Amino acid sequence: MRKKSTAFIIFIIIVGALIGTAIGEVIGILVPQGVVQDFFLKSASASIGPGTLDIILLTITLGFSFKLNVMGVIGILIAAYALRWID
Repeated sequence: MRKKSTAFIIFIIIVGALIGTAIGEVIGILVPQGVVQDFFLKSASASIGPGTLDIILLTITLGFSFKLNVMGVIGILIAAYALRWID
């Protein structure tokens, strides 16, 4: 069995978080308003930026934002567990 690269592991974990967060948002929209909806829609956010690089010819603005809910965490755990079988 070959060793998995760090970039591949990070990619799989990020994909798991994206899929889990998307599923959590959909579930949060479909369930009736109340405690269950609040549980699925509650999320933590982290962001950097926006930062601007302004040179005479070109202006570049970059920023990064990350939003993770409960299903996103579950998606990360499932992706980490699935890494055992991915070659």
